[in-house]
Amino acid sequence: MDWLSPTEWNAVALSLRVSFWATVASLPFALIAAHVLARKEFVGKQLFNGIVHLPLILPPVVTGYLLLITFSVQAPVGYALSQIGIVFAFRWTGAALAAAIMAFPLMVRAIRLSIEAVDPKLEEAAATLGASRAWVYLTVTLPMILPGIIAGSILAFAKAMGEFGATITFVSNIPGQTQTLPSAVYAFLQVPGAEKSALKLVVISIIIAMGALLLSEALARRAARRIGTA
Repeated sequence: MDWLSPTEWNAVALSLRVSFWATVASLPFALIAAHVLARKEFVGKQLFNGIVHLPLILPPVVTGYLLLITFSVQAPVGYALSQIGIVFAFRWTGAALAAAIMAFPLMVRAIRLSIEAVDPKLEEAAATLGASRAWVYLTVTLPMILPGIIAGSILAFAKAMGEFGATITFVSNIPGQTQTLPSAVYAFLQVPGAEKSALKLVVISIIIAMGALLLSEALARRAARRIGTA
């Protein structure tokens, strides 16, 4: 891809890698959190809801700093993880963790809205026919909330692609290692005469973001049609 220099291509490739794993890793937790918020009533529910959505409210730099003091190798948690070969600070895995946390509330919200739209009577009807709770979820609930899962996942992916503040605070901006697409744009803007490189990455960011949104809409509509004809 001659249009991009090796540094620019590395930034794009790393962003795609980080966003993919951030989305995949956070999806199971988002499903659980969305189900709890949509269907369960318990003491402290509002507190739990606030914690889930906290990354949307906090400045990204604050989130990055909290991750740094928690997962740096000098911190108890980070040190314990490093002893088994898991290191997040100043690694691409840390960028994925930061992106996952920042995108998590958006994914939870999309899935939660889908769960709340499901009529519990449909699940109850399946249960009265002898289906187990797990089977009811797999055959009734999951297909009906699939559009929300798709929309939330792609929205989270797009959010992860654009994450900057938490990422640069937690893993720095190391070319070829932790320099994601937004970090590369920022770095190029600090170098006189490098505006052309920054502009190319901005164009790629717009294309990926628009592509993600269009794909989300298309897949959600397709899933909705399949559910409607089932």
